Amino acid sequence: MSKFGFYILLFILFFNGLNIRAQQRGTQRAPAATEETNVFYHTVEPGQTVYAIATMYGVTVEDIYRLNPESKGGIRSGAKLVIPQKKETAAGTENAETGYRYHTIAPKETLYSLSLKYDVPAEEIIRANPGLSVQTFSFGKTIRIPDVPSEGKIVEQVKTVTRDTKYVVKKNDTFYSIERRFDIPKEELVRRNPSLKNGLKAGATIYIPEKIEVVVATTTEAPQEYEVNALLNSRRPVQRVNVVKTALLLPFMANEPSNPNNARFLEYYEGYLLAIDSLKKKGYSVDLYVYDTGNGTGKIREILEKPEMKEMNLIVGAVQNDQIGLIADFAKKYHIKYVIPFASKNDEVLGNPAVFQINTPHSYLYAKASHAASRLFADRNIVLITGLPGEEEKAEFVKALKTELNSRQIPFKEYAYTGQFATAIETQLSKDRANVIIPASGSATALTKILPPLRQLAETKPEYSLTLFGYPEWQTYTKEHLEDFYALDTYIYSNFYADNFSPEVKRFYQDYKTWYSKSLANTYPKYGMLGFDTGLFFTEAIHRYGENFENSLSLIDYPGLQTGFVFDRVNNWGGFINTNLFIVHYKNDFTVSRTAGERL
Repeated sequence: MSKFGFYILLFILFFNGLNIRAQQRGTQRAPAATEETNVFYHTVEPGQTVYAIATMYGVTVEDIYRLNPESKGGIRSGAKLVIPQKKETAAGTENAETGYRYHTIAPKETLYSLSLKYDVPAEEIIRANPGLSVQTFSFGKTIRIPDVPSEGKIVEQVKTVTRDTKYVVKKNDTFYSIERRFDIPKEELVRRNPSLKNGLKAGATIYIPEKIEVVVATTTEAPQEYEVNALLNSRRPVQRVNVVKTALLLPFMANEPSNPNNARFLEYYEGYLLAIDSLKKKGYSVDLYVYDTGNGTGKIREILEKPEMKEMNLIVGAVQNDQIGLIADFAKKYHIKYVIPFASKNDEVLGNPAVFQINTPHSYLYAKASHAASRLFADRNIVLITGLPGEEEKAEFVKALKTELNSRQIPFKEYAYTGQFATAIETQLSKDRANVIIPASGSATALTKILPPLRQLAETKPEYSLTLFGYPEWQTYTKEHLEDFYALDTYIYSNFYADNFSPEVKRFYQDYKTWYSKSLANTYPKYGMLGFDTGLFFTEAIHRYGENFENSLSLIDYPGLQTGFVFDRVNNWGGFINTNLFIVHYKNDFTVSRTAGERL
């Protein structure tokens, strides 16, 4: 082979090698230039899933997998996904023909530049993205661009114009009489009719100037750049509400007295009534309408046809997804706030700005709990116990926790449970650092297996400094395991928690028993408290900050008996999810603290 041929072969091998390495290394395929207008980008936020992102943009999970093959193994916060562009119809709007395309904001782009780029009025872009503001109009964020062409606005203006009216001079007319009659000085009359310099002549035709108002249609000029960009800063006026009209829709199942769910939803209603009573004592006015939704959509349709429903400020309730969908569409159409208190697996919040979802989806809860655990225990010896007997392990939480620990480069150990746990666990512990035990199951069966040996270790070998980290449902096990929790300095995460020793909770228990001659059921969460917290938070929010209270969420500080409220908008055009997380600490000194988890 000649030297020239050798170099050609070497170049081909080197070039192919680069291609191979690029294919192996590429975790995200960049779209070709011809595809650019058919895709946009989404930056994954904590708690989001591929399914939720696909639903948000009206594409399929397979569409995302096709453009992002690595996402099949899971997605992490901060990752950038390529999303196929799919025109979406604005369902539920007055103009159902309006469609949208999605745009990922690039560096240095402004509302003004996007308005020019897509030939869409800036006001229409803001209307399509209720969450758009100076803070949310930022690099990497996605917004909807409505299919509304920009045209010069035609406006009607009333203008005063002067026109000449013919007048035939009569026999007895004088300059003075004409001046008085038409309110015009002689000089102006002569100026408009030069022949009058020779005097008035009966039968002559002259022109009298007359002022009249006319409606003129004009086209407005295109707004200036600073005027358009300032729209993101404009504060929406508070729309005051004197009497909050609320519809409470619950499945009381009056025709199914043996249904076990009856007691839970009745308890929720009873708690809501206590909230209304509390608010009325503060001077607030509430009109409460209560409806039994039953099963299916039949009763829901009947309820939504009632004339008073269009006048509501707030709708709360429904359990089944098909019911929730109907109510959400109704609320969006008539600009009514809709609170979903029970369901956590529902898609309405992803595209409906009227929706407030109280029950945090598990993916958001796990992301926030993993973040909190990593922050709390970064310098400790973390031991994750898998293979515990009982219910299925919390696989999604464990996966989220491992991802968070690895991303922060925090080491941890995994120990598979065996019958020799009591003696073998000691081999996983450290005397140099405090130890954190995290079981991969939250079941009562799992707890009964690990608590006795761990407590014995804590009492007989304090040098190991043991801490336990666990799950929301552990709140319902305190009757059997409260002393164990104290002994093991236990932390649990939860989106619902009531401190039974606080004066406020004790007062609620007493009021509930006085009103209804019974105690709250031992459930997680306690539905009576959930009803109370929901009623108090939203009714007071509307009274204080009006129908558009979502613009003042950062000003609302409600501690909650059992429920904390930290509402985050899921995107610039959707609704709000409650992402509050409590970290509950059962301390060695037999006290309990509840702190709110930070925002992600």
